Amino acid sequence: MKLKNLALLFLLCIISNFIHAQCAMCKAAVESNLDSGGLKGAGLNDGILFLMSMPYLAMLIFAIAFYYNKKTNNASRKIL
Repeated sequence: MKLKNLALLFLLCIISNFIHAQCAMCKAAVESNLDSGGLKGAGLNDGILFLMSMPYLAMLIFAIAFYYNKKTNNASRKIL
């Protein structure tokens, strides 16, 4: 079990270096596009905001479902 955890940690460390390198490449491509008058940077920012909003939306839906589930369970207990 410890060997699997160690292997996973090692793999994540290796992958994070590749991810960081890709971020620098995207940033350079967007900056050069914006300098030349392109609009790719605005689209990239919209995409980032869209991806960032999804976890919050999922948490909101879960919280609403939890609230209504708890409310119906409390209502059914009062009847009995």
